[in-house]
Parts: sequence; structure tokens; C-alpha cells
Amino acid sequence: MNAWKLLACVSIGVVAAGWASRRAVADDPTPLTGQMKKIDGSSVDLSQYKGKTVLIVNVASKCGHTPQYKGLQSLYDKYKEQGLVVLGFPANEFGGQEPGSDAEIATFCSSKYGVTFDMFSKIVVKGQGMAPLYKTLTESSKPAGDVKWNFEKFLIGRDGKIAGRFASGVSPDDPALVKAIEAALANGG
Repeated sequence: MNAWKLLACVSIGVVAAGWASRRAVADDPTPLTGQMKKIDGSSVDLSQYKGKTVLIVNVASKCGHTPQYKGLQSLYDKYKEQGLVVLGFPANEFGGQEPGSDAEIATFCSSKYGVTFDMFSKIVVKGQGMAPLYKTLTESSKPAGDVKWNFEKFLIGRDGKIAGRFASGVSPDDPALVKAIEAALANGG
């Protein structure tokens, strides 16, 4: 084989490998990418949570599910030493049930429910202006589709992939959710 043919074959192989690698990333996106603003105004790179088991929840202060804050805090307290993090994302898309400012939300969560898990600045989780995090979560989870209400939960395994999606009515102490969290903590995925 002459040098030009060899170079052409190697070049095609490199291009094909790069394309396949990019396609694999696009076909299997991780939600743990990009910057988000915490409720205190500081910026956080979501990649810092890779290697942990992450429970992402869209929250609201004036919802029938608001008492789930207590259960989310209990989950966090029980499993944080094993690698669980809970991330709360206030959102106001459902019945205007999160009208407060970040400061008001932070005060409410800490004084009423003793929340110590990571809380983020209010974001949009559905419709126009949806945060990229929620775009990835809703498009890549099974089942895919829009968030239906406050306190919907997305479980991310240590590998950064979505390990489960749980409706708003699934309480933090629901056996199915607890079992999924324990499995993700135990097997790294």
C-alpha cells in the first residue's frame, strides 16, 4: 500500500472514531454539565456532582407536596455519607406556587424544614426558557416528557446517567424511590 492510501485510511479511521465518540455522547447525555446558580448567588459547575448519586427535584414553597422537603432532608441525612446529594431547584411553572425570591425561598426552606442540601436559584423547568438541565432530564429520562408538577424527582447514578424518574406524588420515603437510591449507591450506577 502506498503512503497516500495508508494516510487516507488512517485519516478516515480517525474521523470515523471521532464522529462515533461525539455521537455516543449526544445519544447518552449526562445532565451533570454546565454552570448553575445556587440560591446564595454563587455559581456551581454541575460536573462536581459526578461520581455521586444525585436526586434532582423541582421544588415549590406553596404546594401540597411542599412537606416533601422534610422527607428529602431525611433522605439526604441518611445517605449523604454514602454519596447521595439532593439538589433542589425552585420553579414557578405550576400554579404559581413558588412566587418568592431566592432569599425568601432560602429562609423558608431553612426555617420551616431545616434544609441543608444544595438549593439553587429559581429556574424554569417547563416550556419557554427551560433550563438546559431540565431539557436534558426531560428528553433523556424514561419516560421522556415534560415535568408534570412540583416535586418531580430525577435520580442520577454515579456514572452521570439518569437512573430513574419519579412523579410528584412519590414521597421521599416511598419504598420504590428508596430502593432505587440504595441500588444506585451500592452499584455505582
